[in-house]
Amino acid sequence: MTSPERTLRKAGLFYLVFVMFSYTTGGPFGIEDMVTTAGPGMTLLYIVVLPFFWCIPVSLVSAELTAAMPVEGGFYRWTRAAFGDFWGFLAGWWNWTASFLLGGAYAVLFTDYLVYYFPQITGWKHYLVSLALIAVITWINVRGIQMVGQFATALEIFIFIPVMVMVVIAFTKWNHNPLVPFVPPHQALFKIFGVGLALGLWSYSGYEQLSTVAEEVEDPQRSYPRALALVVPLSIATYLLPTITGLAALGNWQSWHTGYFADAAGLIGGPWLGTWMTLAAMVTNVALLNGTVLTTTRMPFAMAQDGYLPHILTRRHPRYGTPWIAVVASAIIYGLLARHSLTQLISVYIWLRSATTVLTVLSAWKLRRLRPDMPRAFHVPGGRAGLLYVVVAPVVMAILALLGSDRFAVIGGSIAMLLGPAVYWLLKGRHRRRASSTA
Repeated sequence: MTSPERTLRKAGLFYLVFVMFSYTTGGPFGIEDMVTTAGPGMTLLYIVVLPFFWCIPVSLVSAELTAAMPVEGGFYRWTRAAFGDFWGFLAGWWNWTASFLLGGAYAVLFTDYLVYYFPQITGWKHYLVSLALIAVITWINVRGIQMVGQFATALEIFIFIPVMVMVVIAFTKWNHNPLVPFVPPHQALFKIFGVGLALGLWSYSGYEQLSTVAEEVEDPQRSYPRALALVVPLSIATYLLPTITGLAALGNWQSWHTGYFADAAGLIGGPWLGTWMTLAAMVTNVALLNGTVLTTTRMPFAMAQDGYLPHILTRRHPRYGTPWIAVVASAIIYGLLARHSLTQLISVYIWLRSATTVLTVLSAWKLRRLRPDMPRAFHVPGGRAGLLYVVVAPVVMAILALLGSDRFAVIGGSIAMLLGPAVYWLLKGRHRRRASSTA
């Protein structure tokens, strides 16, 4: 009988790029709120500058560690190797539970857009459509990373076309200074800075996440750094070009809100383009959910392999070789939470996301000291100065984002983070009791 590992179909660089982009970015949608909260000028500054302090350092760290340790579970296992069981568990647990906040919300947002075309989808029908989408994405993910990559490629091509059309038309109608005003008038600067930073970090998060499927990628030591080198600038362009041209063509920065790119496309190119952009925004949520299911479900699989979670989560599909129990279990939780919208969830999510990102970059520093002779096909450039940059910059950004959090985020984020140590000690106690009972 053929083993699951031998039936697992791996993804090459082409599909890896689209899967990575669909998880980290998906499209320009979601960044519109930053224009009204942080101001046009500050938004454009964030889009251009923030990557140098957040996703670029994280990408360089992820490239080095994936090349050195291309294992299922990625940064969870890097953190465990660097700092031990406790911090390794927290990296995995925080990441997996963070996906609960957004997985179901993406399905809800998709259905919200669908209601625009079918107003009768309300109440239980709305919930049923969200569940149906989660079920379809789950089935695709059970089939493996190659099918996930093919689906992600098709979705992103559909999203890219109307965005590019809007950018071209808007560029020909450049009538306003997109940097004015730099920040909203009559508002506290630190509040503007904090809210905009949280949205910016969310927009540029997740570049270490695809490390969790390293064993499902062809030649990950070479493919992963190359994919990051393509996806990071592509993500920056995806946010920058429609934002700057939309502001330059319309100049109505006060009107920007979640989903406003669809309205902007209608004003710039006509109703046909607005409808097309609305469909692209709807499809973006499918792409984000598709990438979320792929990357976060390998976390409970890896943690179960290490004995932290029930062993049943390590089972692979007999035909596709995927950790299908972990995929289905995660999807069930997404489905249970698919009654909640994205509102305020981002502010809590960024606490968990920032914590795992900080542990990831610190792991690069620690493993350089603990295992300097470990083969590394890719090194963070710049020697010690380069390593200092990729560690310090994300840590500083995470601290600033947390200091700028609102009350809801502070309470919700603190509770979400403290659950990690509590669950660890609970599971550790159960493990000890089982070990003693079988002795």
